[in-house]
Amino acid sequence: MIAAITALLPLSTAIAVDEESWVERISFKGDVRLRYEMIDLDGAPERNRMRFRSRFGLSAKVADDVKFVFRLATGGGDPVSTNQTFDDGFSTKDIGVDLAYIDWKITDSLNFFGGKMKNPFFKAGGSPLVWDGDLNLEGLAMSYEHDRFFGTVGGFSVEERSTADDSLLYVVQFGGKFRLGDTSSITAGVGYYAYTNTIGNLPFYNGRAKGNTVEVIGTVLPIGTYVYDYKNTELSAQFDATLGDWPLRIYAHATRNSEVSIQDSAYAFGAKIGSAKKDGEIELSWTYQDIEADALIASFNDSDFGGGGTDADGHILKAKYAVSKNIILGGTLFVNDVNRFQGVERDYSRLQLDVEFKFN
Repeated sequence: MIAAITALLPLSTAIAVDEESWVERISFKGDVRLRYEMIDLDGAPERNRMRFRSRFGLSAKVADDVKFVFRLATGGGDPVSTNQTFDDGFSTKDIGVDLAYIDWKITDSLNFFGGKMKNPFFKAGGSPLVWDGDLNLEGLAMSYEHDRFFGTVGGFSVEERSTADDSLLYVVQFGGKFRLGDTSSITAGVGYYAYTNTIGNLPFYNGRAKGNTVEVIGTVLPIGTYVYDYKNTELSAQFDATLGDWPLRIYAHATRNSEVSIQDSAYAFGAKIGSAKKDGEIELSWTYQDIEADALIASFNDSDFGGGGTDADGHILKAKYAVSKNIILGGTLFVNDVNRFQGVERDYSRLQLDVEFKFN
């Protein structure tokens, strides 16, 4: 599929070069978020910590229909978190490449993306059921949108191995957005995604299973390898409307891994009202998720829900208040049950209090 995507590129018209100065071609954007976080896992000491996230990036216009996006972010390499904890004796904190991709608008309806990119797939209500909001995929993708319909295909490199076959991720998704009235609409999508060469290999990123079933190997330093493949069908939908001056969104998302016979499903549903983008605006949301142990790859979904990964269910409650368009106050509460299948079920709660500063 990657070869097919690449083969389409020469069909595009040649890129025109305009005469704008480099200053006019480049725009900058960044944010800093400060966070207090409390984590309470039944049977373990309560954890309290201060964290921060900082991101700085640019968008450079290569031509009228091509732009290059680049962003640096804090974090220690975790694909689903760019947070840094205030600890380790005032040590210097890590920073790395968070985004580096080309966005080529081949036609008014067709875009090509290549590199380490923002997730190009539709997520109903922004649900982190399958993909964490901080996850930026690495590979090639093409996205089509015309009138009411949209579709995206992509091929991504997950793990390159010198002594074994690589693990790749292939995704196809399509759907549509339909007006139901002057102020309401419904957006629905169906997708399929498949990982290659998972069985017998270590879990992606740091070898942590995070709820997935693994076969333990070794005794001195035991580690585990994937027992199953992960090939998923997903359905998602969101309803948008307005209640007076308040935007309302109701959403649902479900997925099933066809390669296992038990612990194979995950779903989420919830609602959001308001939009904290301008001075004095408020945003409130609630989401319920249930993620069975092998319903999906645990390395890439929400890093905060149930401590990150699968084998958890429960609630996510969020509130935001815009002091101004550049300063946002926020709070998130996770109330979850964890280790329902892979261990002893325990209560898990997590409280996050944020203040975020943005500029562009």
